[in-house]
Amino acid sequence: MSLHEVVTREEWLTERRKLLDREKAFTRQREELAQARRSLPWVRVDKNYRFFTTEGERSLAELFDGCDQLLVYHFMFGPDWQEGCPSCSFWADNYDGTTPHLRARNIKLVVISRGPLQALQSYRQRMGWQFDWVSSQGSDFNFDYGVSFDRPSEDSADGAAGLQQTKNYNFGTQSANGEEAPGLSAFCRQGDDIYHTYSCYARGLDMLNGAYQHMDVAPLGRAEHDLPWPMAWVKRRDEYPEP
Repeated sequence: MSLHEVVTREEWLTERRKLLDREKAFTRQREELAQARRSLPWVRVDKNYRFFTTEGERSLAELFDGCDQLLVYHFMFGPDWQEGCPSCSFWADNYDGTTPHLRARNIKLVVISRGPLQALQSYRQRMGWQFDWVSSQGSDFNFDYGVSFDRPSEDSADGAAGLQQTKNYNFGTQSANGEEAPGLSAFCRQGDDIYHTYSCYARGLDMLNGAYQHMDVAPLGRAEHDLPWPMAWVKRRDEYPEP
C-alpha cells in the first residue's frame, strides 16, 4: 500500500468541500437521468410467458402479485447448472432487505432464471434467501429480454448460426461470454395490459449492489485494477474463508 497524501484537518476540509460541490452536481445529474429513464416510451408485452413457481405455473401478470410495477432480476442459472453464478449471487445478497420496502411502494421484485425450479429453490435454500425466485425454463422470456443466447436460429439446422446471431448483449454493444448474462427488466401493469419499460445490463447493474456502493467510499475502493478481471475476487457468500 503506497503512502497517501496526509494534510492538516483544515486543508482536508477545503478539499472535501470542493469534492462536495462535484458530488452535489452528480446527484442532480443522477436525478435527471432517473427521470429520463422513467420517461422512456413503453412496449406492450404480447407474449403469454409462463413461469414455474412454488405455487404452480404462473403468468407474467401473476408475478406482479397485486402490484402495478414489477422488477425482474435476470439471474444467471442455466438449465443444466448445479449452482448459481457467483456474481449474480453477490447481487442477490442485497435483495431480501429491500423487497418489503419496494412492496410498500407498489413494486414487486422477482428473480427469474432458466434453471429448473427445484435447482433454483435448492440453491436459494443453501444461500438463505427469501425473495421470490421463479423459473422461465422452456419459454422465450430470457432470450427476448437479452440475457440468454443459445436459442437455435429458425433457419439453422444445427443451431450454431443461431447462437452466433443472437450472441449480442447490452443492446448489441457487447458480446456475451456464454449462454447466460445478468440483467434487470422493469414492467408496468395497467388493467389487463403489461408494458416493458426499461432494461439494463453489465455496468448498468452497479446501482443494485449495495456492497459495491460501500466499497466506493472506502479508502481503497474496489481494488480490482490488478485482478485478471474486475470481479475475479468474488465468491459465493458461503465460500469465503473464515476471517
